[in-house]
Formats: sequence, C-alpha cells, structure tokens
Amino acid sequence: MRGVELPLGERVRSSVAALMHATGESQADVAVALGVSQAQVSRRQSGSAAWSLADCDALAAHFGIDVLELLAGPTRACESLPVRRRRRGSREVAR
Repeated sequence: MRGVELPLGERVRSSVAALMHATGESQADVAVALGVSQAQVSRRQSGSAAWSLADCDALAAHFGIDVLELLAGPTRACESLPVRRRRRGSREVAR
C-alpha cells in the first residue's frame, strides 16, 4: 500500500520551498527568474493562488530539473537539482 500523498498543489508548493532552500534563493529571486512580482510568488506559495502549468515549466527550467521531478514532490525535486545549483554547504544526495 502506498503512503498518503500530498495533493498536487501542495506538492508543487513544497517542491518550490525545498528548491529555494537548497539553492539559497528567496521568493524575490524566483520572481525575477519567472518575470513576476515577489507578491505573486508569495500568493502561489501560500496557496491563495495556484502555480499554473506554464509556471511549473518555468520553475523547472529555472532550477535545472525536469518538470516531472518538480511535480513529484520535494524529495525528488531536490534529488534532481544539479550540483552547480546547490548552495554551498548543501549536502549532495547520492543516486
């Protein structure tokens, strides 16, 4: 039996938060990369607005991962994060 999975919206928000932590980026950094305001990123991360499919594509490209890894959740997203994108001191995950 599989464990309880987060709903997709929560999984994306968790993935984005984990990727921001792993890279040392802020909401403002992500906003610049996506061409939106920091307030828009904040609304999406709080759940008061949803990340669109286009946003997910842009987020995955920004972090250098496949969009399916982003959608799979924070563990898979961070495991897929290229070493060059990790902040200094971040532990590397062996595959």
